[in-house]
Amino acid sequence: MPRILTALLTLVIGIAALMPSTGGHSALLGLDKVAHLLAFAGLVIPMTLAQPRRWPLIFALALAYGGLIEIVQPSVGRSAEWADFAADGLGAAMGIGLALSLRRRLTNFR
Repeated sequence: MPRILTALLTLVIGIAALMPSTGGHSALLGLDKVAHLLAFAGLVIPMTLAQPRRWPLIFALALAYGGLIEIVQPSVGRSAEWADFAADGLGAAMGIGLALSLRRRLTNFR
């Protein structure tokens, strides 16, 4: 189940990140970075919960995916931003930290 959920989240993030831009900037400029952070936190949680010892690989793959998205975005009329990539990485790190903490608490609870 974690693999399926991760695959679906990967697909949703990819579609959202590669849809053509509407052009204008939002009045809430930081909201885009928050969306990146939350998306990548959510992306890594299922697999980190399922395979906590593989968190370095999970983090590396999430970071590579975020980088790939930023590389591809200019070809679909969107701009690549280092700040988006940084938000992806921070979100992945936070998601892994949250998942490891949650797993540790659930293990100690039993």
